[in-house]
Amino acid sequence: MPEALDSTPYDALLLLSFGGPEGPDDVVPFLENVTKGRGIPKERLKEVGQHYFLFGGVSPINDQNRALLDALRKDFADHGLDLPVYWGNRNWAPYLTDTLRELVNDGHRRILTLATSAYASYSGCRQYRENLAESLDALEAEGLELPRIDKLRHYFNHPGFVRPMIDGVLQSLAQLPEDVRESAHLDFTTHSIPTAAADTSGTVEEHGDGGAYVKQHLDVARLIADAVAEETGVADRPWQLVYQSRSGAPHIPWLEPDICDHLEERHEAGVPAVVMVPIGFVSDHMEVLYDLDTEATAKAAELGLPVARSATVGADPRFAAAIRDLVLERAGSERGEDVRPCALGSLGPSHDLCPVGCCPARTPKPAAAGADSPYA
Repeated sequence: MPEALDSTPYDALLLLSFGGPEGPDDVVPFLENVTKGRGIPKERLKEVGQHYFLFGGVSPINDQNRALLDALRKDFADHGLDLPVYWGNRNWAPYLTDTLRELVNDGHRRILTLATSAYASYSGCRQYRENLAESLDALEAEGLELPRIDKLRHYFNHPGFVRPMIDGVLQSLAQLPEDVRESAHLDFTTHSIPTAAADTSGTVEEHGDGGAYVKQHLDVARLIADAVAEETGVADRPWQLVYQSRSGAPHIPWLEPDICDHLEERHEAGVPAVVMVPIGFVSDHMEVLYDLDTEATAKAAELGLPVARSATVGADPRFAAAIRDLVLERAGSERGEDVRPCALGSLGPSHDLCPVGCCPARTPKPAAAGADSPYA
């Protein structure tokens, strides 16, 4: 038997994700949840939902979260970490409030949260914290004893997140025709967000053009590009951070260039091939399957530009091991131990506790698991 690992004071881990429809009848109600309060007509949601209908009305994200749950539970058991893992979503079943109620009824009072977003931003961090606060409010209204909830730090530069993506790029390069392999460019992709949200991402000290959101992605891209250069022997391979999945009003500035526009530019510049590397996504969910595997791949075929798309980390055992490492790191820190966080690149480990002013919302709302949390 492995030596028991100590996760105290924490007694449960919550996997917190976005959620997605699991059948055609779920698509519009799911999109209504996502866009709640924006007044978007149902007919418009049906148009947006065509991406899901192309895949039978099923988003792959829930099955991918189930696979990650299995990987986490196996890793924890194999390494003697006795910490139950629960799963809740922001926008579809299992809903976050229901899962937190289950956690409380099961007797859990100190909960660590793993969000399926690796980087700092409003939509990738604070909005999850706002959802936690809303769910805690709901439980309080039911008269339940509220647990204390903390959130694992951003893991964008943890080796267990970065190394699987390096291997994915190497495998994708090997899939390209041999005559273009060494001269292929790398396009690192992530979700575009409004430039105003990017500029205020991260701590107040990091606010500026692109904020922590862009800075963190660039650091990961550089780590991967440098490792690929070393392992392929191809130095100075061109790479760029590009964006995908824009969904906002046309008059609002969002991060650019868009991946499809960038592929056109690369083709016009004579680039022989491209590997698309979705570093901004934890798993191959709809934004990857549609925006890259369908839309961007079709654009590349139209241009006659060879492309390959590398894998996300998904339920890779090394990622599960990274989460175990992060859990033990945070638990040790909470116990007052001298902890040495593991991080690659130039930025170092992220903060454990989101400070006041970090990734602010346009309309201020209470957020749990941060320095400004209304909950102890």
